[in-house]
Amino acid sequence: MRKKRVLLLSEGFGTGHTQAAYALSVGLRQLSPHLQARVIELGTFLNPVIGPLILSAYRRTVSKQPKLVGRIYRNYYDKGLTRIKRFALHRLFYNQVSDVVHQLKPDVIVCTHPFPNAVVSRLKRLGLNVPLLTVITDYDAHGTWTNPEVDKYLVSTASVRNKLQARGIEPDRIEVTGIPVHPNFWSPHNRAEILEQFKLSDMPTVLIMGGGWGLLSSDQKLEYMTNYADNVQLIFCLGSNEQSKEKLLADSRFRHPNIKVIGFTKEVSKLMDVSELLVTKPGGMTCTEGMAKGIPMLFYEPIPGQEEENLDYFVTQGFGELMTSTETIDRWFRLIQEPYKADQHRDSLLALRNAEYAPAKCAEAVLRVLERTQVERTQVERT
Repeated sequence: MRKKRVLLLSEGFGTGHTQAAYALSVGLRQLSPHLQARVIELGTFLNPVIGPLILSAYRRTVSKQPKLVGRIYRNYYDKGLTRIKRFALHRLFYNQVSDVVHQLKPDVIVCTHPFPNAVVSRLKRLGLNVPLLTVITDYDAHGTWTNPEVDKYLVSTASVRNKLQARGIEPDRIEVTGIPVHPNFWSPHNRAEILEQFKLSDMPTVLIMGGGWGLLSSDQKLEYMTNYADNVQLIFCLGSNEQSKEKLLADSRFRHPNIKVIGFTKEVSKLMDVSELLVTKPGGMTCTEGMAKGIPMLFYEPIPGQEEENLDYFVTQGFGELMTSTETIDRWFRLIQEPYKADQHRDSLLALRNAEYAPAKCAEAVLRVLERTQVERTQVERT
């Protein structure tokens, strides 16, 4: 019997879109081991020379001109991609997508970025008969996500569902699943083993993330945290940004025995398990991972647009707070040094997470669509 196939299409405009695709892919295979799932960053896959140049230009714009990014986000907030724009995207960057789909023969296509979502929508309008699911990877519903040909939207919250309905999307085409996270975030790891693996001390710990694109700058608030290094362990996770890593290590304040400066790691879930506080930019993916772990979050420097919407959701729901001053740091760093209060607060966040978020729910929703598709296909073959 032919294995079920899921094709997940993303883009590299922000790391969260592709992270969500890979997380969903692994989650699907964990729940259904015989399933085949393929993740493709479509633009780079089809345009290996031009694609990375476009992504590099985008990253520079985000880091150097965040207000411009926010202005573009707001200007196009209520404007979906028209048929002309979808046609232009297809001809300029995605003219081989139909060949990819024909070769891979997926039973379901899942998009975690608006661009492949728009292109596959166009192919469906032209006759492609494959269910299209769209996973919105933020806590907002920008107009570019919406297309009439999408069979099902998998969204983060009821608020996003309501925004889609206000745009005219039928309720039965929307399911609140939460943003998918890797199964490593579904359950806790062994604390003692993690401390040994990373050579960490068993003491109050803060995990600071957000440097992969050079966005963890010489913020004075981050430098201020080093004043607590005698009593609080600090883990600076800088992703693939070697320049930022070297810069911090060149500063004597960051060479304290209780300060760890690390680069790219696939084991953020473990670091969250041994940390009492997460300091991060409010990216949809990282925040969802933090919520899955029930770790309190301090947010800094939201990019205007979707990160502001993410920030609003997590602050309003009680999962985190905007880091507005050194007083905010003092209050939280004092709290995590009181074991009873820190444990009590984390227990309350885990209870809130259980009410708001089920980590496997998105993968389960995709599998239901896949099973329904197979049943319908079998019925057609019998008739």
